[in-house]
Amino acid sequence: MKARSLTRMNNAAYLYLLPWLVGTVVLQLYPFVISFYYALCDYNPLRKPGFSGIGNYIELFTKDAEFWISLKVTLLYVIYTVPFKLLMSLFIAMLLNKAKKGIGILRTAYYLPSLFGGSVAVSILWRVMFMDQGMVNSWINLFGFPTVSFLGNPKTALPTLSLLEVWQFGSSMVMFLAALKQVPSALYEAARIDGAGRVKSFFSITLPYISPILFFCIIIQTINALQNFTSAFVITRGGPLKSTYMLGLKLYNDGFVFWRMGYASATSWLIFLLVALFTLGLFSSQKYWVFYSDQS
Repeated sequence: MKARSLTRMNNAAYLYLLPWLVGTVVLQLYPFVISFYYALCDYNPLRKPGFSGIGNYIELFTKDAEFWISLKVTLLYVIYTVPFKLLMSLFIAMLLNKAKKGIGILRTAYYLPSLFGGSVAVSILWRVMFMDQGMVNSWINLFGFPTVSFLGNPKTALPTLSLLEVWQFGSSMVMFLAALKQVPSALYEAARIDGAGRVKSFFSITLPYISPILFFCIIIQTINALQNFTSAFVITRGGPLKSTYMLGLKLYNDGFVFWRMGYASATSWLIFLLVALFTLGLFSSQKYWVFYSDQS
């Protein structure tokens, strides 16, 4: 009787899990596997895939100049956004950690951009703000300075896109704030008695204590930056002169503009490989700078 009751409960649990399992298999696992096969094919949606081996990868590395441009732009975007975003989120978290009143309101205000930052609407707003007749140039003109072509100049277009990503620092800020709350205040008092200043305390106490969260944030933000698509597509369309032509945008153009799905799949697997290499490199380096509470 008891065994029958347990079996009934297990069946109910499997039934509740079924939508998640179907979604994982159909929307994640199947596209992941089939894209690996398509990357080895000359595949157009209007005809059957023709196996071409590593032909798509050879073309990417040896004949496609746009691939190297987009790879360089993507890596520059990671370099521009990840360090500044983490520094900004840590700085704001440290300020909020000292705030005594209105902490909930301030935390919500700084977190809000993260809720809207990846949307098309905010990307359009960013484009309107930084266009030649936009709000930012109006302020610049107000102080007597000439108009700056933020999105029309190849030297300023990518940093302007990076600002949008840096602006979305709320999620990292919340995690840093939670980590800062866990640092024992007795350690700061002991350091102060020993004559340590704020800078010394930060590097000797704060940074080691929050290093696991810092490690996690670096991985997540690097992966997000490597996969960027929305801002480059909506704001600049990869221009001017390919200065914001990231790998995500190239993948989209190859797949949905030129209908070369096999070629686009090869690009997607190279992005996956890039993410894996960055992640493995960070995990390999963590033993040198990440400190966990169970370590001496």
